[in-house]
Formats: sequence, C-alpha cells, structure tokens
Amino acid sequence: MQAALREAGVDGWLFYDHHHRDPIAEGILGLDPTAHITRRWYYFVPAKGEPKKLVHRVESGRLDALPGAKCAYSSWQELHANLAAMLDGARRLAMQYSPNNDIMYVSMVDAGTVEFLRGLGKEIVSSADLVSQFEAVLTPEQVESHFVAQRAIDGIVAEAWKEIGRRLRPASGGAGRVTEFDMVQWLGEAMRREGLVWENGPDVSVNANTSDSHYEPTAENSAAICEGDFLLIDIWGRVDKPGSIWYDITWTGVVGREPSEREQLVFETVRNARDAAIARVEAAFAQGRAIRGWEADDAARDVIRAAGFGEYFTHRTGHNIERELHGAGAHLDNLETHDERRLLANTCFSVEPGIYLPEFGVRSEIDMMTESGRAWVTGKMQRELVRI
Repeated sequence: MQAALREAGVDGWLFYDHHHRDPIAEGILGLDPTAHITRRWYYFVPAKGEPKKLVHRVESGRLDALPGAKCAYSSWQELHANLAAMLDGARRLAMQYSPNNDIMYVSMVDAGTVEFLRGLGKEIVSSADLVSQFEAVLTPEQVESHFVAQRAIDGIVAEAWKEIGRRLRPASGGAGRVTEFDMVQWLGEAMRREGLVWENGPDVSVNANTSDSHYEPTAENSAAICEGDFLLIDIWGRVDKPGSIWYDITWTGVVGREPSEREQLVFETVRNARDAAIARVEAAFAQGRAIRGWEADDAARDVIRAAGFGEYFTHRTGHNIERELHGAGAHLDNLETHDERRLLANTCFSVEPGIYLPEFGVRSEIDMMTESGRAWVTGKMQRELVRI
C-alpha cells in the first residue's frame, strides 16, 4: 500500500469511519463489518513510516488487528488535537472522496470532516484509483471462481430457452403456459443445483417489460410468456464460497417466430455497440496503454447514437465485478458519471449496452477479464437473437 501511495504522489491514505458509513475502508483494512461501532475512528497509512490509529476510549480495541501506534480520545477537543498531531507533516491525503461527488461509489467521507482537514492545511484527493487497486484486483483463485460460475450459468441459460419452448408447446409435453416468474424460479433452482448464490433476480421479461432494465417479476406481478413474444433473460450468480466473483450476462430472443426488422435492427445495433467497447478495451491492453472507464462507454455509445437510438440508451455501458456484483473498481461510464478510473489488470467488468424502446428493449451483456497485455470476454457471446 505504501508503494502505491508513493506512486500516486500522496503523503498518505486516511481511513475514517463512523457507524459503518465506509464499507470500502472495512473491506480494504479487513475489519469486521458487523462489529458494534458507535464512535469515530481514524487510520492513517503514510507513504513512508509507521501507520497510526486514533480511536475512542469506549471502543479502544477497534483497530487492534492493524499495525501501527495507537492514540485514544474522549472529548472532541482531544479528537481535534490528536488528529492534527497524527497528520503532522503530511499535506496531500487520499480519502474516500470524489470532487463534486462525480464518482459517488467512493464518496464516503462527510463534508464536515473534509472541511476540518482542509482547515488544518491538508489537500484531500480522491482514493478512487487506490480503491480499485486494493478492492477490484483479483487473485488467481477469485478469477477461477468467476469461470466456475461462467460455465454453469452459460449452460443454464442455453437450457432455459429450450425449457420455455417445452413448457409452451403441449406436443413437447408442456402445459401450454409459462410465466416470467415460473422461469425465474426454474433458473433459481438450476443455479442452486450448481452450488451458486445470487442477489435478487434473475430477470425474465417479455415485450414492454424488457424495456425496464431493472425489472423483477414476482408471483403477484408477472406476465405470461406467449408465442410471438420478445424475451430477455438477465442472470447473475457466484460460487457459494467466501471471496468468489460474480458472472453476469443478458441475452434476448423471440418466441415462435422470426424477429421483426426493427427488432433485428435494434439487436444488431446493441451487438455492434457491445463489440465496439470490447474492441476498445482489447486494443488498449494489447498496446499496454492505460484506458479509463469513460473511454469504453464512449465506444459503445457512439455506435448507438450513430444509429439514431442515443436517447434510448439510458445507463452506463458496464460495471466493475468483484466480490460485489457492482464492485468498487472502474465502471464503463460516461453518462451517469464521467468515470476517469483506470481499467486495471486482473480485474473483471461487464459490457452491457442497451436500447429500450417503449414496446421492447434489448441488452447484450458479457463479462471481460484483464491481465497485463490482454483483455478478453469470459463466456459465450450472443451473435443473433435466440429463436425459441
């Protein structure tokens, strides 16, 4: 960490938390996210020298698992004095802060704390790239866990399209009826058999529901899947082991017919946008050139805008993937945020452009993995709309 701080040109990294407001700090420092915390604590890692801890006397053991000298306070006057002493000699500090809240994913420190530190003559800079380095960079074991989930989910999705056809057609032994929620349950059971876990979802949607990018059918609110429908499946899961990494994909198809010209045009536009972002990332890593999240978003968004569908692409192109489905690393985003964080080696992220018209929506989602000199798609890539 200290080597990374020196490379970043900062005097140190100041971690601060109160009532679990900063899960990033807890994750990087390996602290218990369920511990009873009612008082402020500070942990300062200087670019050189010994780390320092500042804790309240009521919770004096909170940071005992970490190296460094400890100082305790009770009163606010002691807190201010000890914090100033702890940071003496350091001017440029990294914190979980983002100017103008532009990268809100790392904007954890409150304005009052920043004001106090600035009053001490400190310059506060964003820890965004440092967070990516220490939270989003994956171990070989984590990378392998992603591929275990990938192999299982790719197989499950391929079988799901066939299952819908079987259930819809009595000649195949089906009852002639299946709902979005029926298939959500089927997908869930299939993932359980493979030893996977997930959060919410999956999403199975038809027609206008496919235009809701966070649609979630329930037993009470679910449409029937019928012949002639346009259909989307969005599914994500990970191996049921601590530290495992997610796999997250979206496919689309049509039921009992060929796609219309407009459906085909929208799908091809989304597919080409996805491929443009993939190519931009692949080229940067092959050339050893730094690439930032917004650049990959621009590559996809330019294709969709050129086709006249720009207003219907309403979200970022992709998100970081690690132990969290939407991880702490760089996102592929120049819409919701101008994400200037670098796409680092040994990280994983989705590429998922979409076009959402009132009558139907298309999203084509794959995941990418990176290493020094190379970036690649980790699973199957949809090239044509599925026909059921």
